[in-house]
Amino acid sequence: MSETVREMIPEADLAARIEELGRQISADYEGESVFLVCILRGASFFGCELAKRIKVPVTIDFMTTSSYGSGTTSSGEVTIKNDIELSVEGRHVLIVEDIIDSGHTLHFLSDVFRERNAKSVRLCAMLDKPDRREVDVEVDYVGFTIPDEFVVGYGLDYDQKYRNLPYIGVVEF
Repeated sequence: MSETVREMIPEADLAARIEELGRQISADYEGESVFLVCILRGASFFGCELAKRIKVPVTIDFMTTSSYGSGTTSSGEVTIKNDIELSVEGRHVLIVEDIIDSGHTLHFLSDVFRERNAKSVRLCAMLDKPDRREVDVEVDYVGFTIPDEFVVGYGLDYDQKYRNLPYIGVVEF
């Protein structure tokens, strides 16, 4: 199958919005520290850039989950492939995700971290695709709300390709 990628969100817009999110998160956690749980692989670019812009103390760990495989839609079944190494007990957890569409992953992970006795659990997504929502989740911090198109770049992939694009693009088949 042959595909092309059309730019949707330019690199400069991503940088500006991540800066804004960093300021907002810093204000919301003023006087506290925050534990970022970055969901690999897609959120790695976003999570690291976001962490650099948060002015309160940050701990960061990484987790790998799966609900896509090599397809373009979520299967709805979330599995943890690689768990975080650090304890979240008594900490303010901010789950950092590349995109929320069906809501299954963030709903699942919110429950996981509450069960692990996190002090609080908030959600941050670079992209929100509300038209695809199957599970109700409240996302505390959203970079951009986008239409129901399959996007890549800035960490997001199609079958492990295009993560390295510095912008968000739409895959056209």
